[in-house]
Amino acid sequence: MTARRLGEILTEEFGVAPDAIEAALETQRAKGGRVGEILLKQKAITETLLIQALARQYDIPLLQRPPDDLDVSLAEKIPIQFVKQHHIIPLKRLNGSVLTVMHDPLDLEGIDDLGLVLESPLDLRLAEKERIVALINQIYDKLAASGRTMEGLKEDSLGIDAEALPEAEDLLDVTDEQPIIRLVNSLLYNAIKQRATDIHVEPFERDLVIRYRIDGILYNVLTPPKAAQPTITSRVKVMAGMNIAEKRLPQDGRIRLLIAGKDVDIRVSSVPTAFGERIVMRLLDKSLRLLHLEEIGLDGKELETVHKLIVRSNGIILVTGPTGSGKTTTLYGAISKINSPDKNIITVEDPIEYQIRGIGQIQVNPKIELTFASALRSILRQDPDVILVGEIRDVETAEIAIQASLTGHLVFSTLHTNDSPGALTRLIDMGTEPFLISSSLVAVLAQRLVRTICLSCKEPYEPSASQVVELGVSHSASGGVQFYRGKGCPECLFTGFRGRTGIFELLVVGPEIQEAIVQKTDANVIRRLARSRGMQTLREDGARRVLAGQTTVEEILRVTQEEVLELA
Repeated sequence: MTARRLGEILTEEFGVAPDAIEAALETQRAKGGRVGEILLKQKAITETLLIQALARQYDIPLLQRPPDDLDVSLAEKIPIQFVKQHHIIPLKRLNGSVLTVMHDPLDLEGIDDLGLVLESPLDLRLAEKERIVALINQIYDKLAASGRTMEGLKEDSLGIDAEALPEAEDLLDVTDEQPIIRLVNSLLYNAIKQRATDIHVEPFERDLVIRYRIDGILYNVLTPPKAAQPTITSRVKVMAGMNIAEKRLPQDGRIRLLIAGKDVDIRVSSVPTAFGERIVMRLLDKSLRLLHLEEIGLDGKELETVHKLIVRSNGIILVTGPTGSGKTTTLYGAISKINSPDKNIITVEDPIEYQIRGIGQIQVNPKIELTFASALRSILRQDPDVILVGEIRDVETAEIAIQASLTGHLVFSTLHTNDSPGALTRLIDMGTEPFLISSSLVAVLAQRLVRTICLSCKEPYEPSASQVVELGVSHSASGGVQFYRGKGCPECLFTGFRGRTGIFELLVVGPEIQEAIVQKTDANVIRRLARSRGMQTLREDGARRVLAGQTTVEEILRVTQEEVLELA
């Protein structure tokens, strides 16, 4: 080890200001701690810079790139808690030693303990905590998939676990049986691994079917014996804090888990059916970051228009679409864009899906009469600049939101309609006065989520002429354009699709549309007016995605099948 001080290295070799080093040293003298960590907290340096300086100080190389052939067997005897606590993980045996990456070169206890367990000298490399955590998750994820750890959940053991379940006599007793715990844990682990958003446990007369919803499509993953149904149901209900003795009434519950380093919030719903309780688990990965408007699929003129709309000081902006079409993600992206210390933003949601720093978020609770309408009334006494209402479900909520927008507030909300013109007529059908809608509504954004082609197995193909015509693409527009689809590979679970993006229909309410609202005009007439003003329909936006090679003709036709294109 070198005698050079960290502060000297940072100043002389990395250009850190001497004043910043001196300030860190003063903090160290007053409160203790290590200079590097103090500089990080004071944001005088980045973690990458600190790791580079520590590498110079202790003459330990940086990890440039992890080996492609990671030896996951090295981690078999090492508890995951140990490697996460010490931020150290062995990667591969190499020339009589073990290539090991770590974060803190002064963690001698961690280094010594790991060397003793592996019975080998360690060839150390340094890396940032984030990279090490990613490697830890990658290695233990592979171990779990192979079933070689105590807490491992073997992917292909689902059927074996289900077959091992005994038929229950006393449900309170069986919930503690090891096979059922392994099975339910396996279902949750694999759901996260395969990017599922929902798990369905569906009882039928002679079967029990478990399905995952991945990229908006349900897939069968397991058919356990019918005898396993009570044990699976009881285990899930116990985890969710639900009453396992009550089988006649619908129930709701919640599970909070840490799976492979990911914080997962699971909303559980059970309803009684003719053949037993049906359970749906909605999975929300809290470790995922919020998406910006640019990342959800908005671009070009639409994105520019939305940016102008969300900085207004008043009015209502609605996002419409069916359940699971990404409305909440779009609204979160919008309020995150305008979130700043000079704005008071308050939301009322059901449920709160993401915690956003600097924003007041209210969870509705009908049991104590905290509804969207009652919460919205209270919000207006909190001096808000921007209000987000999770959903307009009734005329009372609609009228309060309108009054809020007319008194100088910008209001965001959602509505369940198929397209943007339909939102206008839906508000009128609720009983809202047309003149109030016309004077407060600024824009309606309708959206859908479409699956994107898997990049690992993307290949050219030729759709049928009738499909291209149905998509609304003219022969001249499609001439010379290469269409693509996914062939199917392990990366996309042989579906040909991996991930989703949004398609949008933005209706900006101008004078002509306002007049049509007051006259209670039919939605088809409003659609023609909007299209004459340049509105692009959902199917037209989808066609643009197809021509850009992002998705397939079949996918756009599937998602927009209810849309009838009206020619102006």
